[in-house]
Amino acid sequence: MPIRPVIVQRFLRRQPALWLWLGLVTAAPLALAQTVPPDSMAARVAPCVACHGKDGIGAEFNPRIAGKPAGYLYNQLRNFRDGRRRYPQMIYMVDHLSDAYLLQMATYFSALHPPYPAPLASGSSDAMTERGRTLAQSGDATREVPACTACHGAALTGVLPATPGLLGLPRDYLSAQFGAWKDGARKAAAPDCMATIASRLSTSDISAVTGWLAAQPLPEPNTAVPPGPTTPPMTCGTVPKP
Repeated sequence: MPIRPVIVQRFLRRQPALWLWLGLVTAAPLALAQTVPPDSMAARVAPCVACHGKDGIGAEFNPRIAGKPAGYLYNQLRNFRDGRRRYPQMIYMVDHLSDAYLLQMATYFSALHPPYPAPLASGSSDAMTERGRTLAQSGDATREVPACTACHGAALTGVLPATPGLLGLPRDYLSAQFGAWKDGARKAAAPDCMATIASRLSTSDISAVTGWLAAQPLPEPNTAVPPGPTTPPMTCGTVPKP
């Protein structure tokens, strides 16, 4: 039996004060939804693109969700629904949805591949840039911090089925997520490896690595790769065991 398209209706009914907000912010997404079959996934996720941009390209502090591994997007939707991540708009959107529906949403956005914007220069000093590169590509053994490439892929484009790419994201967004993990505002299924890594990094380290990541050119193709033969350096609750 097909799942009923309840996202927009439930969202509006539960948050009547957001009618005006939706009228101002989602005019384009809702207009787009009216041009596609009403029971299609594109119509159902119209509220998502109000914050995440057309086709999920991202907007300001809201991340790009297009092209991320379906397993990663699915985990994040479940984290919001189940209370591991706290953001009111996201919770209102998903707290009534089943696992099957969340997986449909995740699969839809994972299949979209709109172009990325050009990266922006970090403005960091040479020393900070080098520190960021070292953390991303080699890690810091003295702090038991693995390289970003060890989990997110050699090209940092993500690893299937559930590890996201780190390129093409704004520095402010990356910094905010490290901060949320560091202070416990963002959580994932245990063992929460990113929370552990963030706790071992200084504020300066976070600034260095996020600045370096945000300034990197995007490879082609910029898509998640299959798991390699090497065992990841940490066990993460959101990554299925091989």
